[in-house]
Amino acid sequence: MMYRFISDSHIHSNCSFDGNDTVLMMCNRAEQLGLYSVAITDHCECGYYSEEDKNNLVKEFGKIPNFKENIEKSIIETGRAKAINNRNLKVYTGIELGEPLQDLNAAENILSLGNFDFILASVHNLKNERDFYFLDYEKEDLYNLLERYFNEIFETVKWNGFDSLAHLTYPMRYIKGKGFNVNFSKFEEMIAEILKLLISNKKALEINTSGLRQAIGTTLPDDKILRLYKDLGGIYITFGSDAHRWADVGAGIEEGLNLALMCGFSHFCIYEKHQPHLLPIK
Repeated sequence: MMYRFISDSHIHSNCSFDGNDTVLMMCNRAEQLGLYSVAITDHCECGYYSEEDKNNLVKEFGKIPNFKENIEKSIIETGRAKAINNRNLKVYTGIELGEPLQDLNAAENILSLGNFDFILASVHNLKNERDFYFLDYEKEDLYNLLERYFNEIFETVKWNGFDSLAHLTYPMRYIKGKGFNVNFSKFEEMIAEILKLLISNKKALEINTSGLRQAIGTTLPDDKILRLYKDLGGIYITFGSDAHRWADVGAGIEEGLNLALMCGFSHFCIYEKHQPHLLPIK
């Protein structure tokens, strides 16, 4: 199937503490692949913004990130990538704002650093707990963990300071990926309320394609939730590879577009100065 527009709105450069390659390398790869647009969305984990919290993060990743410096660098490098003459690629300045409710002052501070086109909101860890990537699920009450997660997601959507909600089913990337089963029907009402609030607030839902190249084997969220979002009246969807290296830029986006078509969507959106622009899927 041929697509006129392929856009990747979730990309991490080496301005993220877990990224590998420069903004320019990521954009060059996107241009080589013939992508229409990218948004560079480097990390700011608000729950780890303070000096004390940074020390906890170094235990996780072996690095001490300075989110302010990293995002300032990301903004500058994205601006340079935009300015390259004859570029057949639209480049947007974005950010992935992790756990904004865990430190609203940090969220406000980091968002004041530049004129972002696009803000992704996400939750990678619960307050004072490790990223879901690191949890030992044999020792966790999975249902309690997911209930707390979806509660924080709901409150984040209620906060409303973003453009698109990233990887709604993020914990399942690791819970299911590590072989643990959960009866997801227990969370259907909570997820429906999150989707209704997104729709009411005219915010987008991301189709994150990283799961297609990981053990979970599905997009985040999957087709069932995407169909529910559509049935509830959802219009705005964004696509993101969640690439942390140049080789993953655009990965799975065509599969995601095909999935969106099957779920009843005819358009997706990209953001410029926080304004959604609808593009046809085919």
